[in-house]
Amino acid sequence: MALRSPWPILASAVALMLLLVPPALAAPYAGIAVDMRDGRVYYEHDADRRQHPASLTKMMTLYLTFEALQKGQIKLDQRVRVSRHAARQPPSKLHLKAGQRVSIRHLIRATAIKSANDAAMVLAETVGGSQKRFGQMMTAKARALGMMKSTFKNPHGLTQRGHLSTARDMALLARHLYFDFPQYYNVFGKRSDTAAGRRIRTTNRLLATYRGAEGMKTGYTRAAGYNLVSIAARGNERIVSVVMGGKSTRSRNAQAARLLDLGFRKAPRKVAIVRPRTASVRVARAPLPKPRPGTPATGLSAIAAAIAPAAVASTLASRSPYAPLYAERPPRRVPDGWAVELGRFRHESQAIALVASMAMDETSALPDAEISIHSRNTGGGLRYSVRVAGSMAMKGAGACAAFARLKAPCQRIHPTR
Repeated sequence: MALRSPWPILASAVALMLLLVPPALAAPYAGIAVDMRDGRVYYEHDADRRQHPASLTKMMTLYLTFEALQKGQIKLDQRVRVSRHAARQPPSKLHLKAGQRVSIRHLIRATAIKSANDAAMVLAETVGGSQKRFGQMMTAKARALGMMKSTFKNPHGLTQRGHLSTARDMALLARHLYFDFPQYYNVFGKRSDTAAGRRIRTTNRLLATYRGAEGMKTGYTRAAGYNLVSIAARGNERIVSVVMGGKSTRSRNAQAARLLDLGFRKAPRKVAIVRPRTASVRVARAPLPKPRPGTPATGLSAIAAAIAPAAVASTLASRSPYAPLYAERPPRRVPDGWAVELGRFRHESQAIALVASMAMDETSALPDAEISIHSRNTGGGLRYSVRVAGSMAMKGAGACAAFARLKAPCQRIHPTR
């Protein structure tokens, strides 16, 4: 009697297993490659399909945190209490304890670098009061930024019904983070740092393997697959790629690299900068935490007002419960005394990078500084510099010594020049 081949039986078994695999394990692929400078798209595949963003969500959590810093609602070195709810978040986490107090600075690092869910929840509860209210704020901000297909329910991206975004929306959010908050941009590119007494390391392996990689954020859940927003720069060219629904860390990183390569091949050397706009939209009603009485603006917050797009229109500010976050910015005051001017760069992106290197630094001597980027037309074209004014560090002829570590040309000038 001839033996029956086992292959039909095995094939049937494999087919049955595939049918039994829940859809959450087979997240569809979506991708996009965008020029950071003007937003033009060089590649897209299902970029508008709504799917689970996983920890790419933390980009929005940090956007709202940076905005609260800008408005003076919180401060980088403010120590906030960890709630029981935050401490109970599943990994990846910093293993914070209920009742522990951690600085906003360290929570930002843990959220951006380690992708710690407990740290993200502490930020959400500090800025929004609760997870639910913060989720409403996240969705409202998404609409204001033009992310029309994103809906957020939590600050960390763990799978939750209705918590969805798209590759195009995430690329737009990356551009907003770069242009709206350049002073915090470099936190997304750090390979390691310290947070709450622990050494943390990045989840983004592309930082070590792709030439010119600058950040931005990884993400993974069973429902989402392997996600990655990547930004890389070569000269004055800067590309952002988004991969959603990758099958593994390795394949996700390889696809991100291919999209970045494609972007650099297609990107022209010179492009006029077109900053992403903030739209005037109506938002859902939800209370915001009131600013602390007498809380001054953070020292590095003024840079956003200098180079970011205009804030949401006053019609939104008058109607929306989010007015404390979205109100138009007051006119900038010119500090008295002298200022320090750093660098003379050909590209604005180089000045932004210098500002970023000055932020998130615990040894910074600039708690009351006004920082701005200035352009000047010279015989060789536009040149950009970073101006620091109004700080105690500006007093005395040796003011430039405070910035020696930045290794940028420095001169002391009058701020009205």
